Amino acid sequence: MLPILEKLSQSETQRKKRARAIILTPTRELALQVNQSIEAYAQHLPLKSMAMFGGVDYAPQKQALIDGVDIVVATPGRLIDLYGQRAIHFDELEVLVLDEADKMLDMGFIEAINKIIARVPEDAQNLLFSATLSNPVRELAKSAIRDPEEISITKHSASKSNIKQWIVTVDKDMKSSLLSHMLQTNDWKQALIFIETKHGAAKLVSQLEKRGIVAEAFHSGRNQKVRQQLIESFKAGEIQYLVATGVAARGIDIENLPVVINYDLPYPADEYVHRIGRTGRAEAAGEAVSLVSKDNFKNLCMIESRLGHLLDRVEIDGFAPRKPVPISILNYVPKHKREAKD
Repeated sequence: MLPILEKLSQSETQRKKRARAIILTPTRELALQVNQSIEAYAQHLPLKSMAMFGGVDYAPQKQALIDGVDIVVATPGRLIDLYGQRAIHFDELEVLVLDEADKMLDMGFIEAINKIIARVPEDAQNLLFSATLSNPVRELAKSAIRDPEEISITKHSASKSNIKQWIVTVDKDMKSSLLSHMLQTNDWKQALIFIETKHGAAKLVSQLEKRGIVAEAFHSGRNQKVRQQLIESFKAGEIQYLVATGVAARGIDIENLPVVINYDLPYPADEYVHRIGRTGRAEAAGEAVSLVSKDNFKNLCMIESRLGHLLDRVEIDGFAPRKPVPISILNYVPKHKREAKD
């Protein structure tokens, strides 16, 4: 972000309803988070920014564009909607950023993204960031970026030394009991707990509550106002445990978060790297714990292959699995990919 701010500070937006930089994000939460960071970084620069997303009244966003902004951080749907209403024009655009491109594609934004790209000036600089580089993301990069240069984080750098990573082997039907035990016996002032589905999040919060542990569920099934309040409360330390689905949690950036817990092991492996990155921010110490049962074995192999090493394993008294989890196979290749090579 800093190079963009430095570039934009050399001039100013000439007309109303324009922006010189647009940053596309998959969720409202991430749009707000990015905009907050911009405001902090640019507090001594003559630049204005705004967050633009759906689910709220159009009028304040339209008025902000009339008053004049330099940077718009937006979800694709609301941006193309306001463009269609002639509330924003792209003719002064200098930089377009596609942030979390893989998640925007997963959420079905490809049509809106393509409409935006088609309307961007040819001399604008386009940038794409993605936790994974799947074929659809690569195709998007080809259409969005002229003469693209790819910069990748190397496999082994995904394993950050300041984050202590370990797994606890447990049978699937004992996971919630084990999680309750761990929350009650570890001195974690806060924990972000990842789970795969919104139904699972609600169920887990209910199970924890029955054991005297207060937690909140954070997922796409809750309205945006509630989700934003949950984030603010979690940041303020008013919520100790937040149970979140992966997509919804993309906008969560908490300073000094001590631990991330993978109640469900994520897929693909790059999603694991993204999730544990919620802790250990700015080189602070962090901890990432994953609850792993036998049916997670293939997924565990892929994650550890992605990291380039085996994760430390722990068995907790009273929760030793009846079905042991085998030792992982590094450089694991799924069966369908092996067959494709043959």
